[in-house]
Amino acid sequence: FGRLARRFGLALDNVRGVDIVTADGKLLHASERENPDLFWGVRGGGGNFGVVTSFEFGLHPMPRQVIGGDVVFPIARARELLDFYANESLAAPDELYCDAFMSVPPGGKDGVFGIELCYSGSPADAERVLAPFRKLGKPLADNLRPVDYVQLQRSGDRTDPRNEGTYLKSGFINDFPPELVTAMIDGFQPDPARTTTVFFQHSGGAIGRVAPDATAFPHRRSRLNMFVVTNWSMESDGAPHIAYGRRYWSQLERYSDGYYTNEVANEPQRQVDENYQGNIGRLTQLKNKYDPTNLFRLNANVKPTV
Repeated sequence: FGRLARRFGLALDNVRGVDIVTADGKLLHASERENPDLFWGVRGGGGNFGVVTSFEFGLHPMPRQVIGGDVVFPIARARELLDFYANESLAAPDELYCDAFMSVPPGGKDGVFGIELCYSGSPADAERVLAPFRKLGKPLADNLRPVDYVQLQRSGDRTDPRNEGTYLKSGFINDFPPELVTAMIDGFQPDPARTTTVFFQHSGGAIGRVAPDATAFPHRRSRLNMFVVTNWSMESDGAPHIAYGRRYWSQLERYSDGYYTNEVANEPQRQVDENYQGNIGRLTQLKNKYDPTNLFRLNANVKPTV
């Protein structure tokens, strides 16, 4: 997933070939013409079939400059802005990618609601496409501007601290009903000992115009990926923050439809299988062929049946 996926498809949709070492030690090439069954499986089937040692990608011409950045508002406007985001994200053109986040830091500080944007379309249309976001009123911060795409991609490199405890739950949503907005607001409970965050990553667009069985990745109906995240100091007990994350997610999960395979944790095998949806049968056949002993199992595991 990424800021251009709605326009050009997922990274896996742009893979043209891979070199992969399978469980029997063979180095194979997989593409539409060579080992096409394996090529299908590695695009969404995780690390179940071997170790990929090289990728060949298709590229897309585009200007280096996009319009990107954040607009941030007081969290007191969260319900209003969630309603706004629901409407705008579902109706956005392919060239517009917009995430949203609601977050309260530790220590009793004020929370914020932010919208992250990347518009990669024609500059002549930018003012029209971004006008709804400009009409939201005066923000606390606004760094939305023309920017080099690679610079925008690197803008979050320092916002993923690894010296904190983190608990995350996520799921795809195909719609954004008012009941989901209510559940998010009612269940959101900041705590002075943690950072409490809900955020969305934009999908849809070109991602959804690929058939669910064209690759092993089946979640083509998704319009957004929804996350609940808690962060706390490693010096403190994370148990209450994990427990809260689970309780909160239990109120939101009914609106989701599967989850991103790379975010698998300790889900039961039944749930892992169900998450591959209609592709699990074909994936199991591939597992039987390429890894019948389940050597590659530390993943969203497809279990062999042989």
